[in-house]
Amino acid sequence: MAPRNFRTIHKFLFFVLVCAAGAGVWMAGCDKIASKFRSRTKTQPAKPARVARRAPTTAVSGPRLAIILDDLGNDRQAADAVFALDYPLTISVLPYHAHSTEIAEEAQRRGLGVMLHLPMRAVANERPEAHQLEAGMSGEEVARALGGMLLSVPTASGVNNHEGSLATSDAKLMRELMPLLKQRDLFFVDSRTTAATVAFEEAERAGVRSGFRNVPFLDDVEDVGAIRKQLELAFRGAKEKGAAIAIGHPHAETLRALKEELARAEEEGVHLVFVSELVK
Repeated sequence: MAPRNFRTIHKFLFFVLVCAAGAGVWMAGCDKIASKFRSRTKTQPAKPARVARRAPTTAVSGPRLAIILDDLGNDRQAADAVFALDYPLTISVLPYHAHSTEIAEEAQRRGLGVMLHLPMRAVANERPEAHQLEAGMSGEEVARALGGMLLSVPTASGVNNHEGSLATSDAKLMRELMPLLKQRDLFFVDSRTTAATVAFEEAERAGVRSGFRNVPFLDDVEDVGAIRKQLELAFRGAKEKGAAIAIGHPHAETLRALKEELARAEEEGVHLVFVSELVK
């Protein structure tokens, strides 16, 4: 019996050694894989999650009103006051200002609509931006200018013109701009700072989703009472046209009037929406 027991023990020890050796190889392999993974994650950090833009509202029926607030970018407190309104507003941010990027990114995080407020040459050109579209620019110059501005306002899903009474009436310049917006899947809203504008027509011709301001500016007169009256005109315009695009600015008087009056929109049967929901 002793030899048989010896052989049994010998087989058992051999089995244990084989298992141990296999486990060692397996652990070494796992450690090698883990080491590669750790090295990869150090050299290739994970990309930040993209924030989805709000989908268009298809269930809303009845009159719709989109309000764009222009000229954001320089005053962070004004932006915070807009955020505090807690309505579906669209902000349009000037590029290359002190807080342009952070305001645009914060607005997207909060679920607001974000646009690039694209500076363009005005007839008088009294307050030109450092970078703006000018008549006579080549296609390459327009592309370079637009690309830089969008880097400054990275979350923009659309564009509207800042000033631009001269530029938007220049068909050649608008023909250079609109295909670039089409390539980037950006919509365009004509602020209509001049009756001579051809911007909306050129956007349509290029197949860009587009719209235009079709009610009076809200705050040409910076007075709360006057702005209330303009908001009433905007509500009425939405009812008459079915949809309206209004434009204002983050003046203290405008923000006060919006805070006091926007709750009345739903009472009057007017639905507040983002401008991205009205462009076609």
